Parts: sequence; C-alpha cells; structure tokens
Amino acid sequence: MKPLSGEMTPSWHTLSADAVYSDLQSTPNGLTEAEAARRLMEYGPNELQAARRTSPWVILFEQFKNVLILILLVATAISALLGHGVEAAAIAVIVFFAVLLGFVQEYRAERAVEALRHMAAPTATVLRDGREAKVPARDLVPGDVILLRAGDKVPADVRLIEAVNLQIEEAALTGESVPVEKHAASLTDDELALGDRKNMAYAGTAATYGRGRAMVVATGMDTEFGKIAQMLQTIETGKTPLQENLDKVGHMLARAAVVIVAVIVALGLFRGQTFISMLIFGIALAVAVVPEALPAVVTISLAIGVQRMVKRHALMRRLPAVETLGSTSVICSDKTGTLTKDEMTVRKILVAGQILEVSGAGYEPHGQFSHDSLTVEPSRLLKLLLRAAALASDTHIAYDGPDDRWHVRGDPTEGALVVAAAKAGLNKADLESQFPRVNEIPFTSETKRMTTLHAEQEGVVAYSKGAPEIILDSCVRWLAADGEAALDAASREAILETAHQMASEALRVLAVAFKADATLESAEHEMTFLGLMGMIDPPRPEAKSAIQTCEQAGIKVVMITGDHPLTAQAVARELGLLKTGHVVTGAELEAMNEAEFGREVENIEVYARVSPAHKLRVVTALQEKGHIVAMTGDGVNDAPALKKADIGIAMGITGTDVTKEAAAMTLTDDNFASIVAAVEEGRGIFGNIKKYLMYLLSSNVGEICLMAGASLVGLPLPLSAVQILYVNLVTDGLPALALSVDPPEPDLMRRPPRHPSAGIFTRPVVSLMAVGGLWSALVNLGLFAWALNSGRGAEGAMTMTFASLVLIQFFKAYNFRSDRHSVLNQAFANKWLNLAIVLDLLLLVIIIYVPFLQEPFGTFSLALIDWAIVVALAFSIFPVLELAKWIGRRGRFGGTSRSVLVE
Repeated sequence: MKPLSGEMTPSWHTLSADAVYSDLQSTPNGLTEAEAARRLMEYGPNELQAARRTSPWVILFEQFKNVLILILLVATAISALLGHGVEAAAIAVIVFFAVLLGFVQEYRAERAVEALRHMAAPTATVLRDGREAKVPARDLVPGDVILLRAGDKVPADVRLIEAVNLQIEEAALTGESVPVEKHAASLTDDELALGDRKNMAYAGTAATYGRGRAMVVATGMDTEFGKIAQMLQTIETGKTPLQENLDKVGHMLARAAVVIVAVIVALGLFRGQTFISMLIFGIALAVAVVPEALPAVVTISLAIGVQRMVKRHALMRRLPAVETLGSTSVICSDKTGTLTKDEMTVRKILVAGQILEVSGAGYEPHGQFSHDSLTVEPSRLLKLLLRAAALASDTHIAYDGPDDRWHVRGDPTEGALVVAAAKAGLNKADLESQFPRVNEIPFTSETKRMTTLHAEQEGVVAYSKGAPEIILDSCVRWLAADGEAALDAASREAILETAHQMASEALRVLAVAFKADATLESAEHEMTFLGLMGMIDPPRPEAKSAIQTCEQAGIKVVMITGDHPLTAQAVARELGLLKTGHVVTGAELEAMNEAEFGREVENIEVYARVSPAHKLRVVTALQEKGHIVAMTGDGVNDAPALKKADIGIAMGITGTDVTKEAAAMTLTDDNFASIVAAVEEGRGIFGNIKKYLMYLLSSNVGEICLMAGASLVGLPLPLSAVQILYVNLVTDGLPALALSVDPPEPDLMRRPPRHPSAGIFTRPVVSLMAVGGLWSALVNLGLFAWALNSGRGAEGAMTMTFASLVLIQFFKAYNFRSDRHSVLNQAFANKWLNLAIVLDLLLLVIIIYVPFLQEPFGTFSLALIDWAIVVALAFSIFPVLELAKWIGRRGRFGGTSRSVLVE
C-alpha cells in the first residue's frame, strides 16, 4: 500500500504514533463511516486475490471438457451431413439440455461455496466515528483504528498505537515459535526484519495475550501475508473422502461401461448396422451410463446442505466435516453459555421464613413466584426484599442488541437480582427515580458486600447485599411475617442452614438487609435482615431435549467445565446428563495415569475444574477407544483440542478468532441444541447423497444391462441413441435433484452413529442397487422380446420399452427414498419429487403422442392395452425392491458396517 500522499511507503515501525496518524490522515477516534467507504472504493477489499470466484463462462465451458460429449456432437454433425438431420437435431438438443443441467448444478455449487466463504469470514473490532463496532475484516481500510484482544486474528498489517501486555504469535509469517511481546514505541532501524518490528503486527498472525490498539497501514494483497498463497478465511474445499471414494467408483464403472459398450457396438456392426449409427449409439450409451458427475453431485449436495445448516445456527468451515458429523459418537460440550444460558437467574428466595421458587430463565423479566408448587402473588415483604436487592446494584437490564433480546449492562449476578425484581413488577429505573441514591459503600473483596443509601419519605435508608455470613454479622433483627423480630442465635442458625442448603444445590447465595435512618458511618451496623436469594446460570430449556435426542441417536454427551464440581453436578443432573454420578475434577484427572484414564474415560459424564490442556487428553483418550469426538471451545488455549477432535466446534459469540480458525464448525448462537441440529443435518445430507447415488447408479445398471442383454441374445437394440440420451437426461434431471433435497427419514436420530469406515456402498445398498438395475433390465428385455413377437413391429416394441424404462426409473425414485423402510412409509412426503415426476410424465406423453416429436424420438402412439401392460410391468419394481429391503433388514445381505465397492 502506498500512503495517501502518493509517496513511497514509509517504514511504519520507525514513525511515531502522531506521524502515523498524519501520514494516513486519521485520528485516534478512527475514520468516519463515509471516509472508510471512500477508501474501500480506492483500495479495494481487505482480502487476497485467491478468493476470486469462478466466472460463469468458465463453468459453462467446463461442461464441454467431457470427451464423450465432444465426440458425440462431432458424430451427430456427421450423421446430419449423411441425411439423418432429424435424429441428429434431437441428439443435439438433448445434449444441450444435459450441458445446461450440469452448468446450473455447478454454478449453484460455486455460489453456495462462495456464500460460505462470506459467512465464515472473520470480523474485526474497529473505531468508526469514535464508536467501537464489529465489521467484516474485508471492509478494513488503511487509516482504520482497530482494537486487539487475546484470541483475535490480526486482520491487516497494523502499526501498534497502544500495547498492554500484548503478545502476538507470528509463526505463520516468521516461523517464530514463541509469541512475541509487542510495544508501541517507535524503532530506529529502517532495515529491521519483520520478526524484530516489535511495534507492528501483521495479517494472519494472532494475539495470544493482553490487548492493544493499532492503526491499519496495509490491506489485502499489499500486506506481508498477501505474498503467501493462502486465505485463512476461506472455506476449505478440497475433495472430501466421499468424493475421493466416488472418483474411484466412477472410474471403475466407466471402464466396465466402455468395455460393454464396445462389445455392443461390435455386435451391431457384425449384424450389419452402419458404422456411423453404431458409433452414435455407442457414444450415446457411454454418455448415459458413465457417471462422470458423481463427485460434482456430492459437492452440490454438501454445499447446499451446509447452507441449510446455517439456518440452524451451525456454520461449517470444512465440507469433509459434514460427512464426519453423521459418525459422531461423543459430544464434549462446555457448560457455560452452551449447555446453560450464561445468564445468572434467581431460583430460590428465603423471605419471612418461607422459601419461594422463581420460574423463568435468563435475563427475560418474565416469571412467577411459587410456594409448594402453588403460584403466589408477590407479598409486601417479598417486594421490599427485591427492591432492596435491585437498589443495592449498579446493573440495569435492557431489550436491545443485534439479536433483539434482553441484555444486562453490568455484573451478571446483579443482573439476576434486577430481573427477579422486574418479575415482581419492580422496574429498576422507576425505583431509582422514586428512591434516589445519595451515597454508597462499594463492594471490595475484603468486605464482600455492597451498601447503598437512598432518600425516602421517612429519611435515608441503607440497603446492603453480600455474603450471608457477612450480612448476618451486621444484623440484630430480621423481618418476619408479623413484623420485625430480634435475630437470636436460633434464627441466625436457621438462616445459615438455609443458605448452606441452597449452596449444596449449586446456587450462589446472597443475603439482603436494610437499615432505616442510616448515615454513611452507621449504614452497615444494627441492620434488619430481609432474606436470601439463591441464583444459578440455568440450563437452556432446549438443551435437555437435545440431550435426549442424542441418547436416542446413540451419541454420548459429556460436560466439560472449569466451574465448581457441585455446580457442574447440579446442572448436569437437571439436564438429565448425569446417570452414574461419575464426576471427575481436573486434579483427579491429573492423578490418573494413561492406563487408568483409558479404563474410565467412557464412564465419565462430567469433568469439573478442568483446564483447556485437559480437553486434549480427553479427546485423545476417547479417540483411542474408537469414538468420533466433537469438542466445543471458545478460548485461545482450546485450539489444540479443537484441532485434535474429529469435529472441533467454536463458539461464534464468545469464541476467539483462533478457536474459530482451528474449528471445523462454528455455532452462531453458542447453543448446544445447535450442535445436535447440525448432527441431524449432517446425517440428512449424507442420507440424501446416498439416495441420489442409489437411484442414479441403479438406473445406469438397468440401462446398460438392457442393451447388453439384447445384444447377447441376438435381439435388435431396444432403444435408439435419442431415447437412451433422453432416459439419461430424465434420470439425472429433476427426480435425481429432488432426491438430493429429500426430507430426512423419521428415525434418522434414532439410529446409532454411522461407522467411520462404512461408506455409502454397504452390502445392503449395493444389493438394492443391483436388484433394482437387474430387475429393470429383465423386465424391459422381456417386454421388448414379447412386443416384437406380438406383431407390434420394431417401432412399437421400442416405444413400449422406452416408456417402461422411464416409468421404472420413476418408481425407483420413490423406492430409493430409503434403503431400509417401505416405500409406503410417507411415500409422497417429497413435494419436489412429486412435482418432478408429474412434469416428466407429461413430457413422456407429449413425446409419444405429438406427431412432429415421434420421428426424432422414434416413438409410436400406444394403445390403452399397451399402457396397461407397460404400467403393470414397470410397477413390478415395487414388490421386488420391497422384498430386497425386507431381506436387508433381516441381515441376509451380509451386514452393513463396511463399504464393499471401495475401501
């Protein structure tokens, strides 16, 4: 980047902060929004050119790289010159539609992946118009002032203006393995190496400790990192294991198909067919049955499926991870903010000797008070307690933010008190207006309490909250149901016993007291005890049902938290996660050797007081037991565990850039239920790819076996080149695409996880495809032979076979919606498949009956009796595939755990 003045780029590390501001025409408050927009136009987005998207024209021309299609078009042109113009035109039109379909599919996939890049792109904290704001890192411009915190990726090349204990990990750029301590002072040597420029930070590096403020001096391709051909914010789009598997399968089938096609063509020539007609037919058959698009189909299904996952708050950074999701057998989840709301909530209140329970979770000020499960209206004494607790707090609640929900401005614990008061109809702002604060004694770690003094009609009243023991020590009276009473030893002991009972339930307990006619000196002496308030960060309501779904799906959920064991145990028990009561602390984990931990790891349900380093050990031990592990994390130190896990899951709200970079998936709402939703979507995506491929390959097997069978038994070819290409277009077209968006099967999350080594082509699946393909070939071959012998002539026999083959493909589309369940189970649940079949049936009728289409397609108007025979024979695929599924369910096909085509 050149400076705004147009001179040579200065050595930014040698300039003072004021000189940097001057050269970049900026201020300590950053740029204005208008100036930032102008500079974005001038300098372009802050991204590497490697992220440029593929042109639609390139995608279109890619479709003609298939050698078979090019040869077919050449042969068709020769055929037209030899007088077969109608047939040649029909072939050209069908090939055009096939190319167009391929273009649309790949264009959608390209745009889907492009959309994922933008969704996965990091953000930066920037000062604009003097206000702190989050903006996409690609929108940064030279002159922007950014804020850096531990865990942030440095989004551009920057000159540090302020550095507080700031350390930057620069291994990606300089190879330095230890984080470098930074400062903001100017340096004198113009020729310093990058690693020695201690007042600079560079794009692609990461802050590991401390905080800082910096001025952007270079963006995009002008950064030091711009010289390195990688984009850390892009989606990784290398081939997935499934695509590599299908590459091998496609090549294997292609070789087999070419051999069979060559035999069919040779037999045709031997029987006296013309060379050009057999060449066109052979190439058309090869185009129809060679599944060269299988890997592309997987990309489309994965990319579009991943976009659906975004709507369920799960952003996948790596497409191969979608395949792994379906195999996940253990989810290791943080507690705070993922299984819980990360919003402290008052659950129990002791007032006037009575314990009340409070409903509602989080900061939403809606809930009820109950005693012995019966709802009660807030009493005068309860309102006095809640008023005192709210007034003795500095925190407010507000309904705002980008997500339009309730937020706390201040301390979360005080937020819980303010929300509890709001549930009783006591608004904090109204209370402060009615009882203005006139003085206060702030909280300290030594006093463990906070006291505020307020002006009321009767004089100045002091309200105090803090640790129960501390507050009770300053009280001489307590407020009973019938008025104030002396706080004797028995009453004091009963209150402390209640406080201990609440604490044993993992509640954080605060006591509240007041004093009338108070002064600053006397405020915390001879007070009157009002009550106790017990609070907890409550489990998310949706997390409990999500854990139950995991149990049904054969997925074990493990809680990992740095919190106290009692708190972890209480939350886990409320969620239904704790079955055996097996809780292990970090200290106990440290005391175990690898052999002991290996024996116990599958029985442990909760880890408490653990560090990020322990997470790595947990992941490793579970993987050694053969589990596919998903692990959540948000801090910088969680990155190694996330990289080690089969599915690393970063928190989108609280997570750092470093953890998001290490993770395969990011939760945009930090919610455990979104992990389970992602697993369900992952299983669904994999299932739909399987349906698509079963249908596609079974249809191809049926087509080539039909043609090969006819040649081997000495019959004429039952389909023309135009017909075989049309059948392929219909099969690969709308019905196949509809299967790729098929609704998930009802028992999808009631099945155990898929074994990692089990690909799509398990024995039952291969058997089902083979049965479908062979039955299709036998039925159509028999129909063709019978029609020829019944005096219908070659054209009539070919038309009946053509119609029968198309109908069988349609029936198979419904059958292959599941490889295990009956077709009658929600047969018409896929509305897109229903619509596709109706449209294709209409086209079939038009091709058979419209006179000017009969010549190019070689069709003949069928009588009603012909249709009856065709439909009856095509329908026979239903009971045959139902029987094959039944045998598969009973395990007669030899198991399901391994892939049989390609390991």
